[in-house]
Formats: sequence, C-alpha cells, structure tokens
Amino acid sequence: MKRITAIALLSSFLAITGCAVGPRYKRPDVDVPVAHRGIDEENAGKTEAASLADQKWWDVFQDPQLQQLERTAIEQNYDVRIAATRILQAQAQLGITRSNQFPQINAGASVDVQRNAAQPVQPVATNGSAGQLSLSAAWQLDFWGKYRRATEAARANLLASEWARKQVMSTLVSDVATAYFQLRELDLELEISQRTLASRRDSLKLTQLLADHGATSMLDVRQAEQLVYTAAEQVPNLQRRIEQQENLLSTLLGKNPGPIARGLKLTEQPHAPQVPAGLPSALLERRPDIRQAEQQLVAANAQIGVAKAAYFPQITLTGDGGLQSPALTNLFTGPAGFFSLGGALTQPIFNAGRTRSTVKLTEAQKEEAVLVYKQTIQQSFRDVSDSLIAYTKNQEFRQQQQLLTDAAQDAARLSDIRYKGGATSYLEVLTSQTNFLSAELNLTQAQLNELNSFVQLYRSLGGGWQQ
Repeated sequence: MKRITAIALLSSFLAITGCAVGPRYKRPDVDVPVAHRGIDEENAGKTEAASLADQKWWDVFQDPQLQQLERTAIEQNYDVRIAATRILQAQAQLGITRSNQFPQINAGASVDVQRNAAQPVQPVATNGSAGQLSLSAAWQLDFWGKYRRATEAARANLLASEWARKQVMSTLVSDVATAYFQLRELDLELEISQRTLASRRDSLKLTQLLADHGATSMLDVRQAEQLVYTAAEQVPNLQRRIEQQENLLSTLLGKNPGPIARGLKLTEQPHAPQVPAGLPSALLERRPDIRQAEQQLVAANAQIGVAKAAYFPQITLTGDGGLQSPALTNLFTGPAGFFSLGGALTQPIFNAGRTRSTVKLTEAQKEEAVLVYKQTIQQSFRDVSDSLIAYTKNQEFRQQQQLLTDAAQDAARLSDIRYKGGATSYLEVLTSQTNFLSAELNLTQAQLNELNSFVQLYRSLGGGWQQ
C-alpha cells in the first residue's frame, strides 16, 4: 500500500506540475484612435471616459410603454432564449472536456452460478457458484497540458457564448426601440393624413357651395377634389403599414401578431441633443461583439497547445483490484483479494505528417481569429463614428425641416385667405396645401431618423445588454 500511495502521489505531482505546451494568450495590439470621429468641434478636445452606453437601457428609453415592451422582449424573444441554450451547451461541453484531466474509475461485479443435474456418466448432481467484485481506474497523465489547454479553449468558448447572448440582447433592445419609434411615426403620419383629409373635405364643401352659386368654376371644385383624394389615399396605406409594423413588434416580443399598446408620441420621446461617446479604448471592454471575438481568439490560441501535445509521449496509468472467489460464500471471508497496477507510454513515431499539419491548421485558425478580432474592433470604431455623424446631421436636418414645415403651413394659410378674397385661383391653394402636407410628412420622417440614429449610437457604443 505504501508503494501504491507513492506512485499515486508522484503521478498527481507530474500531472499538476507538468508543462503546458503551446503559446500563452496575449491580447493583440490594435490601433486605437484618441477620440471618435464625428464629435462636434466644440467637444472635440473634451473627450471623457463617461459614455451614453454606460447607462441602462431603461434610463435611455424613458417611455414607460417602450420599457414594458423591452422587458417582455428580453423575457420571451426566441433569439435571446436560443442564445441562453447555447450557453448551457457550452457549460456542458466545458464539463465534458475538463473531465479528461481526472482519473476514470469504474466498479464491476459478476456472479456465476452453475447447477448440473445427475447424468449416467456423473450420477451425483453438482452445484457451484463464483463471484467477483472489482474496482478499476485509468488515468492519462496531462503532463504536456493537452487536456488543460482543451479545458482553456472550452472555457473561452463558454465566455464567448455568454458575450454572444449579450450581443443578441443589445441588438434586441435597439431593434425593439427602432420598431416602436417607427410605429409611432406611422401613427403620427396617419393622424396628419386624417386631420388633413377632414380639413380638405370641409374646403371641398365650401368650394362646391361657391360653384353652385356661380362664385367659382367647376375647375376649382375638381382641384379641391384632388386635394381630398390625395389625402384619402394615404389613410388605408398607412393603416396597412401600421398593422404590419405591429406584427413585426409582436414577433420581436416573442408573441403572435397582435395590437401593440402605445405610450408617448413620437415628438415627446426624450433624447439629449448631445450625448457623451466616451473613450474609443472603452469599446474593447464594453462591446459584446468585441469581447466575443476575443474569447474565440483565446480558444483558438489554446487549441495550438492541444495540437502540439501530440508530438510528445502519452503516459497512461491503470490499476484494478477487488475480491474474487470460486465459491460465492467465501467471497468476503476467504483470501479472495487481488490487485494489479500498470503503466503505458505511447510515443508517436510516424503518422504521415498528421500532427504537423494539425499544428499548422490550429495556427492558421488562430491567425484568422486575430484578424477577425481586429476587424471587429475597426468596424466598431466606424459604427460609432457613423452614428455620431448621423445623429448630429439628422438633428440639423430636422431643424431645417421644421422651418420648412412652418413656412409651408403659413403659405397654405395665406393662399386660402387670398382665394377666399378672390385674389387668386384655387390652383395656388392646391399647390400650397400639397406642399404643406408633404412638408409635414417629411418632418415626421426627419424626427424618426433623429431618434433612430440616437438608438444606433447607443447600440454602437456597446449599450443595451446591461441588466
């Protein structure tokens, strides 16, 4: 027993202190800009560590109804739930891989009972029984770190799947907000179209009355009808788009198509005129897609060690022991004990370059993972820059569109006064009313674009997954 204990302790020491072949992971160097491109000139030299993405999504989107939709989506959306099951798969795979580092122990038992009836050649009946209890163990020493590297890769894949779920959540939060703002924009367009239709129908009645009394011509009546029909055709089209948008939102919520409750109007949605972008280097720690790509790189780096371990001898220890007796009744009373210990060393000599090719394959896969990691970082800088530019310019566009809408509204009012006073024809009213409706609808689209660029900026900076 002393000899067995010494062998076990020595084996454990070798397994624990043995070297792990393969490169240690080191984060690749990347070119990180000092500040994001797209920050306005006033704040170009005031880059701070604080970022919009540090805020929770319920602090960024303050519409209570939108917050409720976001919560429902996070709980029920199928993409999020699928990502969660992938985490469970990665956890199980980590457990499977890690188990290879430890001895495998099995127990067994067997019983053999014989009963032979008396025969002419053997007039006396014979009965007999035999039994065996055994415990066996096998352990492949991880002297070169093959299984430790495999466990390192599996653990990195688990972290990658967790960051992938956070990326899904970030995308879902922004998708729900974008779809909700689109729905509220369509609601506003429908409200404008219905209000315009009612006003134009009143104008048509007045024009028809004037024509009946000879104060105007049928041409004015037909032109007034054009205004009515132009506004009327918008209503069913907008109603169709609204129901389809509700279906889209329902799907994001993990529900069957159905109506969606509304909250604040599009024009009432709070959003800061200027938002802090933070330091570009913070994206490497905050954006889920970057963290996922890095963990995939860690896994690829560890797989090189797994491949290189195949160059070295594989040491396996085996042992078994137990009780056996030709008489079952003597299994626990007689001298029935047995044991055996063994060891084996296997050194690859020739496999037609398989090991060398496997190492080259894992090295190439790691290089690909490095490039993907750097590409993801570069793309993140572009996303933030594009979003900053879009948010600033969409604000400027919306402000100018507001001025245009105000001017078109006043022009329509003056044209109506001039027509009623007999100073102009109805063609001027037709043109002014058409321009005003177009300007109003364009203004709602500009307001939507501003909100959507705000959502995209929040997502680009790596926000939305924090819970």
